[in-house]
Amino acid sequence: MDQLDKVDAKLVAHLQIDGRLSIAKLAERLSISEATCWRRHKRLEELGVIEGYQATLNRRALGGSVLAFVQITCTQHDEAATAEFERIIQASSRVLSCHNTTGEADFLLQVIARDLDDYSGFVEQVLRRLPGVSSIRSNLSLREVKATQQLPVEELSRM
Repeated sequence: MDQLDKVDAKLVAHLQIDGRLSIAKLAERLSISEATCWRRHKRLEELGVIEGYQATLNRRALGGSVLAFVQITCTQHDEAATAEFERIIQASSRVLSCHNTTGEADFLLQVIARDLDDYSGFVEQVLRRLPGVSSIRSNLSLREVKATQQLPVEELSRM
């Protein structure tokens, strides 16, 4: 992104680590004035670089012990079937992410469940009822090696 300089990249990198940083603390860490920091912060929100703020939760502590990666292949690819598929997926709080992909599957989903019975119920009640689905392949996570939503801002801004 041409609109992101080194200070902006550092600003958003700090916010990714701690989204609760005050403008005063952020300005101090960036060695800029609070007014300048506030203006940059506001501009990054307006540009859509900063989309929002949220707490990072521990899924296991909340009872989400099963994490599944689900490959879905569809037989119907028309606009209406795809729109209905996407509407149902977007409405499901169990689906953490959904990507339209290249390769064998049309979609790759990340799904959370309490346990295997709960996941099985989700497959039966939601995924098998999706329009035009011909194949559902699940891969269950045995151990999470790395999970982050933090983007390599400074590396991307150099590209």
